[in-house]
Amino acid sequence: MNKIKLLKNRLNEIAVNIKNHPDGLGLLGLGSAGKDLDRMDEYSDLDFFAIVKAGCKQHFIDNLTWLSNLHTIAWCFQNTADGYKLLFVDGVFCEFAVFEPQELAEIPYSEGSFIWKDPSIAEHLSKPVLAIPAVSHDETFLLGELLTNLYVGLCRYQRGEKCSAMRFIQVYAVDRLINLLDLHQPQSDNIDKDEFCIDRRVEQRHPNYQYLLRQCTQGAEKSTNAAKAMLAFIKQHYTIDKTLEDEIRALI
Repeated sequence: MNKIKLLKNRLNEIAVNIKNHPDGLGLLGLGSAGKDLDRMDEYSDLDFFAIVKAGCKQHFIDNLTWLSNLHTIAWCFQNTADGYKLLFVDGVFCEFAVFEPQELAEIPYSEGSFIWKDPSIAEHLSKPVLAIPAVSHDETFLLGELLTNLYVGLCRYQRGEKCSAMRFIQVYAVDRLINLLDLHQPQSDNIDKDEFCIDRRVEQRHPNYQYLLRQCTQGAEKSTNAAKAMLAFIKQHYTIDKTLEDEIRALI
């Protein structure tokens, strides 16, 4: 079976199981399993919230028969107090949580889409009540974080701490670079940003900067090259402190 069809079928099957369960109230699909269903592809997983009656949450967490009676579970582990990461034997991967209706007002989440809901569940619960923590739009803060991450990372690289250096330069600093691109550079239309993971779909949001992003993510042995590429871009587009720039260059 086509993988996309398999994923959509499994999502609908889960919805039917929750609908038929006496304590089930809804299935809220998230990401490409919800509002962004049109971007589901063969590499997608199924992200969802199972919404259940008050007092029934723990039963759904402790007893996964509402999933295993659809297809054999190959592997799973409880990664939060509320849910699991789970792999079916046919390759369908799920990340899900179980909530009672009143809990949805207490957690941040991206807007989803109900695959099924009981009439007692308000449609507006597909949107979060609690806002996702906003990314800073303060250019001074973003530049300061990026440059100091480069500096600290390069110091660790020179010390031989290449794994830590890679994270400071090619993860933390790159995150701030992406923030700056989102802040100042034109973005492609109709490409949603993942508020929980800013590097998702960055190549589609900023197709003109794919080469820059490749230059800034070259692997643990080439952190100095990545730092050099990032510093060159920042110097071209922003004004930076000369002393800090010189300290960074001395480490490259």
